[in-house]
Amino acid sequence: MENYQNQPRQGFFQSTTAKMIMVGLLTLILLIPLAFVQDLISERSQRQKEVITQTTSKWGESVYFYGPILKIPYKNPITNQVENAFFFPEKLSNNSDTEIKAPLQRSIYKSNVFTTKMHFEGFYSNPKFYKNGIPTENIYWDKATILIRTTNLKSVNDEVKIKFGTTNYTFEPKFTEANNDSIQTLETGYFNYKTINNNPFQLDITYNGSKRISIVPIGKATAVKMTSNWASPSFNGSFIPTDKKITNKGFDASWKISHFNRPFAQENFQSLPELSKYALTVDFITPVDEYQQNERASKYGFLVIGLTFLIFFLIQSISKISIHIFQYVMIGIALIMFYTLLISITEHSSFSFAYSIAGTSVVALISLYSISILKDKKFPTFIAISLSVLYTFIYVIIQLEDYALLVGSIGLLLILASVMYFSRKIEWNK
Repeated sequence: MENYQNQPRQGFFQSTTAKMIMVGLLTLILLIPLAFVQDLISERSQRQKEVITQTTSKWGESVYFYGPILKIPYKNPITNQVENAFFFPEKLSNNSDTEIKAPLQRSIYKSNVFTTKMHFEGFYSNPKFYKNGIPTENIYWDKATILIRTTNLKSVNDEVKIKFGTTNYTFEPKFTEANNDSIQTLETGYFNYKTINNNPFQLDITYNGSKRISIVPIGKATAVKMTSNWASPSFNGSFIPTDKKITNKGFDASWKISHFNRPFAQENFQSLPELSKYALTVDFITPVDEYQQNERASKYGFLVIGLTFLIFFLIQSISKISIHIFQYVMIGIALIMFYTLLISITEHSSFSFAYSIAGTSVVALISLYSISILKDKKFPTFIAISLSVLYTFIYVIIQLEDYALLVGSIGLLLILASVMYFSRKIEWNK
């Protein structure tokens, strides 16, 4: 009884519980510089977007095509005012060949751009004015024109012409007070509609562009086929392809759309409807760009810091080696430095290369530092292996898209099982 009473009582700050609390608080404190790193990544990403916008605006922006549309003026028998009637093609087919060019570079930022060659064919049925009670003598057949609504006019290559039979009609820009200022109008000069005699038309237009192509399917029967050397398309808009093939060399996609598939008529009197929301769209995306990968890596920062500290804490508890809180601070700062190294190297090389360099540097630094702390090579070797596995595991998750959550959940379960196994004999009451 006396021996028990004479044993020195362990102070609270030397207890396992106190050390665990201090390590936990340090982990939370290190989230502050980690948040600064995430802000830095967001700032650099925003800067990249601004530079890309400036660069692509000079080459060409997103492409939107709505046409070709037949316009015939008429005199309204009720108001005696001259108005316009707009008619969409009975049949419209499009073949677009889009080639992604070598990235445009400004400073350290690169912009993906393309050139797309569009070929349209189709024909118009005879306009049915009589359905709206408009007599034939009120129709100005000789004032017919063809118009196109589009964007990115400054990046259109060469003249734009539409060919009926053997006759070409050239488009010219026309100012319109449209709701969407980015959409401009091209229109031909006057011609007599009766001279085209229901001949099919052909139209070619070539754009320099970036990011996206949108085409409004205005034919009563519309067929669109698009090919490209871009391997990561995103099919959006109101219609998805009826057939598509995507390989690492590019993609082929085709659409077949009937007038039953969209809520607008083939004939429009008085005004031309705004149909951009009914376009089929292809986005030429970068699935996960370098800044997105850096951002995703930084989101695992808490996990890396927490697990690294847990490894050192378990080694400390098992081996009875004392690790000072200052040494935990140095290890935590080294873990934060991984992310600043990662983003700075990524901006001048690939993410994979930057990740390997930053990961190797931090693992080597912490492993060498742990030799002086633990006075042994066995535990530092274990730490080096553990950190290497952890960084490799996170890299794999970052690269995955569809299976990232599944692989991450399984990995975390295995990590938890390992921690439970190695901590099962620790006496936590001391």
